[in-house]
Amino acid sequence: MNIDTAHTALLVIDAIDANDSVYKSDPAQDDYRKKVASVVDVCHQTKIPVIYCCDAHIKGLDKELDLWGDHGLKDQTHLFPEIKQASSDFYIAKRRYSAFFETDLDLTLRELGVTTVIAVGADTNICVLHTLADAFYRNYASIVVGDATFTSLCGTQEEAFEHFKKCYGSTIVDASELEKALK
Repeated sequence: MNIDTAHTALLVIDAIDANDSVYKSDPAQDDYRKKVASVVDVCHQTKIPVIYCCDAHIKGLDKELDLWGDHGLKDQTHLFPEIKQASSDFYIAKRRYSAFFETDLDLTLRELGVTTVIAVGADTNICVLHTLADAFYRNYASIVVGDATFTSLCGTQEEAFEHFKKCYGSTIVDASELEKALK
């Protein structure tokens, strides 16, 4: 796998902790959380821009809360503590599943000269899926780091990966494959 680091960005989708009904700290997620942090570290080392795309819902207003209950509320979430943030990182607050919907993610990617996005985060079948759909609609190529994504709300990882490959032409790799490709 060849990755043009000068035209690639990492999207870290909803790698957040919150004291709410959807995003909860869970020992079953420990490996996934470590993989997300590892991918962020590798991207920092190779100068790939890191963009955190995180829920920032407005209680009583956002329609997503009608379906899933209160979660990812604005000013009440934080990135996994395993993630080492850098001053060069970007933050995109999102109020819907897709990190592109009504945000400046596309503008940020275009100004960075990005043509390929690497995706990690949760929920694989919801926010990652919808973000990758919108990336595809905007002609971005995509790489999904399978062991740095997590699903717990609907569907399976395998279903999501099949969808990404067939519908968006995504390349599915694990964190160690990505690290080898970037070194």
